[in-house]
Amino acid sequence: MIRAVWNDTVLAGARHTATVEGNHYFPPDSLNRGCFTDSPTRTLCPWKGVARYYSLTVDGQTHPDAAWYYPRPTFLARRIKGHVAFWPGVRIEETGRAEAPEPGRRKSLREGGA
Repeated sequence: MIRAVWNDTVLAGARHTATVEGNHYFPPDSLNRGCFTDSPTRTLCPWKGVARYYSLTVDGQTHPDAAWYYPRPTFLARRIKGHVAFWPGVRIEETGRAEAPEPGRRKSLREGGA
């Protein structure tokens, strides 16, 4: 299980995440939606596309723009469509066995593969 934790609250938990550039992207159905608020912030990644952001709120504390996702990623980033990643400050915990690449798929150089 892979979890994203901030202020002792689990923000997301999934058996599998997509890992891109060292970031775990959690599936949309793994999110604790009560902690997420849409942000007006947008950024552009040259190879993934336009990212949208969420601010996180836990126990009255807010972490602005601490999570992001790509609602319409480029073709190269299509596997992370709608998946959510987190900025430092949100702890990523991994328990159990290590995540393996999808069957028949090797990690790209961009993802830290050989």
